[in-house]
Amino acid sequence: MTHSANFERTDAHEQTAVPAARRLIDPLRRASASLGPTGLAAAGLVIFLLVWEAFPRFGLVNPMMLPGPSAVPAAFLRELRSGQWLSAVSASLSHYSLGLVLGALLGIALGVLTGMFRRVEDATSWIVRVLRPIPGLAWAPFAIIWFGVTPTAAVFIIAVAVFWIVFFAAHGAIRTVDRDLIEVADAFGFRSAPARLVKILLLAAMPGILVGMRTALGQAWMAVVAAEIFGVPGLGHRMIEASALLATELVVVYMLTMAALYGLLDSLFVTLNNWLLRWKA
Repeated sequence: MTHSANFERTDAHEQTAVPAARRLIDPLRRASASLGPTGLAAAGLVIFLLVWEAFPRFGLVNPMMLPGPSAVPAAFLRELRSGQWLSAVSASLSHYSLGLVLGALLGIALGVLTGMFRRVEDATSWIVRVLRPIPGLAWAPFAIIWFGVTPTAAVFIIAVAVFWIVFFAAHGAIRTVDRDLIEVADAFGFRSAPARLVKILLLAAMPGILVGMRTALGQAWMAVVAAEIFGVPGLGHRMIEASALLATELVVVYMLTMAALYGLLDSLFVTLNNWLLRWKA
């Protein structure tokens, strides 16, 4: 009898709890539905910033270790007025753009070459297996030995980081081109490798190559910090200088700067991507 009574009380409690939970969840669902995707994204960002601000403000974290977002605007204005922010951004954009272009061009060229010709792929397969696992940062000692602590060394490290992403994207995109398209090209007289490449392969492989390029945009920014921590002027070097002085609010400024620059470049690339692939619409 006691066991039966306990079971009945538990069942009654669960039945009472379910409507209470629904009364709590339903308004949240209605609020999220009324906000829409943009509103939810903004609300999520605000909540994140409030939680972040609460940690140092209420002493949960030492502000020297993690400054709140409220400390960032003043630090940014100081850095902007001193001219160091603009100088660092200009230097890093120079390294970034040169390394990205160099690595992407080499990656596309070799990826297309190995994708078109099986013998070239066979001849380079072991070289690729040996070099591919080596991260770009591991080339930093050679970059310094060959080029010194100069912007050229930074460009080299960024180019290495970008190269492999674009290489495999281009190689895979060429290899997955529909064979029927190549047969059609033969039927129309495009039998030489250059004619096939220009008229068929590049156009058909362009979506895959552009996916690799978009991935490389982000990878190149990660390589920028690695390339500049050895003393090459730029965002990464300025972050290291600030962290050595425990000016963590400046570290956050430059982290957000890199995020903003990547967001801008990614948006521009998406626009370019849509324009290049307008024929697919």
